Amino acid sequence: MEAIYFNIEGGFLEGIVRGFKSGILTNANYLNLTQCENLEDFKLQLSATDYGNMLQNEPSPLATTTIADKAREKLVADFKYLRANANQPLAGFLDYLTYAYMIDNVILLITGTLHERDTHELLGRCHPLGMFDSIGALCVATSVQELYSTVLVDSPIAAYFEKCLSAHDLDEMNIEIIRNTLYKTYLEDFYDYCISLSDPTAEVMSEILRFEADRRVINITINSFNTELSKDDRAKLYPVIGKLYPDGVARLSRTDDPDQVRIIVDGYPEYRSFFDIPVGSDRSLEDKFFEYEVYLNKKSFNQQFHFGVFYSYLRLKEQEIRNIVWIAECIAQQQKDRINNFIPIF
Repeated sequence: MEAIYFNIEGGFLEGIVRGFKSGILTNANYLNLTQCENLEDFKLQLSATDYGNMLQNEPSPLATTTIADKAREKLVADFKYLRANANQPLAGFLDYLTYAYMIDNVILLITGTLHERDTHELLGRCHPLGMFDSIGALCVATSVQELYSTVLVDSPIAAYFEKCLSAHDLDEMNIEIIRNTLYKTYLEDFYDYCISLSDPTAEVMSEILRFEADRRVINITINSFNTELSKDDRAKLYPVIGKLYPDGVARLSRTDDPDQVRIIVDGYPEYRSFFDIPVGSDRSLEDKFFEYEVYLNKKSFNQQFHFGVFYSYLRLKEQEIRNIVWIAECIAQQQKDRINNFIPIF
C-alpha cells in the first residue's frame, strides 16, 4: 500500500538520486585513474567522469587535499539539492543523515580545543553537512555541562547529548566515551525512526543500521583492550540493536583479547570473513567493514519506493571519495605498488 502513494511525494527525488548513483565511478574509471603518472593526468581523467571540470580552476601543482575538498563540495551540493526539494517524511529522514556529521564536528571541535588548536582552522575542517547555529561557541566550553547548557541545548543532537552529562572532565578518555555514547544513542534513535516508516524503508534501513551497530560493537571492543576503560563501562557503549545483540554483545563485553573477539564473531556467518585476513595482506579489518558496507548499500538500490537509497547514495559517494583520495595520494607519493588497495564499488 505504501508503494502506491510513494511517488506522490518521493518519486521525483528517488529518480534524481538513482540518476546520481549512475554517475558513481566504475572499475573502468578506476583503471584509467590508476594508470595516471601524475596528478595533472589524474585531473584530466577525472574530468571525463561525472565530476566534470570541478578542478579546472585549481592551480598546479594540484594537492590531494584540494581533490578531496572539491569532491566533498560536489557531494554536499547534491545532498542539499535533495534536502531542499524534500517533503516530510523524507525531509526528516535526510535530516537524520546529517546528525552523524554534527556529532563528528562536535567531537572534532572539543578535541581541537583541548589541544589548543586554532578555532578558525577547526571550523574549516568541519563537515559542511554537520554545521548548525552556534557551533563555533563550542570552542569556549570547559566542561560537559557547560557544553550542553550554553551551546548544544538548542541543536538537533541535544537529546543525544543528555546521555553524556555524567562525564565531568573534558579529557581524552571522556571525549571518546562521549563520542561513542552519542553514536550509540543516535543509531538507536535512527533505527527506531526507520522502523516507524514501514516497509520497504524499514526493511532496507534496519539491515544497514544493524550492521553499523555491530561494526561499532566490534571496534569499541578491540580498541578498548589495554586501556583504562573497564568492561562494565565498555558494555554501556554498545548499541542495543544489531545481529550481535543480545547474545554476541554480552559475550564480547567479557573478552580480553582480539582472538576471543574472532571466535565470537565467527558464530555469525555474515561477519565470519571479517577476520579472515592472510598474513602479509594489505587488507585490514576496517577494509572488510567498508567492503560489506558497500555491498549492503549497493543492494538497497535493488528495491524501489523507499528512502534507503538516499542513505546508500551518500555512503557510496563517501567511499568513492576515499578511493579517489587514496589513488591520488599513491600517485603523488610514487607508491604505485599500493595504488589498487581501494574498495571498488561498481
